Amino acid sequence: MRSVLTIPTALLILVATGCAKQPATMPASASAPSPTASAGSASRPQPAASQSATGAGAASRAAAPAARTDSPTAARPSPREFMENAALRDINFDFDKYDIRPADTKTLDANAAWLKTNAKSLLLIEGHCDERGTPEYNLALGERRAKAAMSYLTALGIQANRISIVSYGEERPLCKERGEACWAKNRRAHFLVKPE
Repeated sequence: MRSVLTIPTALLILVATGCAKQPATMPASASAPSPTASAGSASRPQPAASQSATGAGAASRAAAPAARTDSPTAARPSPREFMENAALRDINFDFDKYDIRPADTKTLDANAAWLKTNAKSLLLIEGHCDERGTPEYNLALGERRAKAAMSYLTALGIQANRISIVSYGEERPLCKERGEACWAKNRRAHFLVKPE
């Protein structure tokens, strides 16, 4: 009797969870998290996503990320429309994590200051991973990294409607050697701008 119930239960779980969604270029639609005070320092915003990525759901691999918006009338710019800007610096992440490291908050603070003085520029945050893990897992982790950076910037007052995110997972490494020193460079959030 027990084995008869196990099969339908397993099928019900599979149907209920559905298929993983493809990560895509997305506008920032979440409201900014409220800043919290750090011990011994001025009030600093904390990213909404400050956890390990272990146990997170995977997403399907996409050949080219497609644009996704919250409303059908709001057209988001293509990632190809964004360009490098020397004033915006990347931040890096620990292995299998997507929380903002304390050392990287200064970089994000500087990026936010530049964005405030260039209020007409739009921002694209790319999430990247090292080669370890499945492609699907790395796409989901890259998305979480981009969202963590976005949450931090919106907490500093950058308007969410100016920010789009995209995950490339392991597809666009900065360094192609094997080893921790190289992998650490690939675990990053990369910032590009588009003048409005």
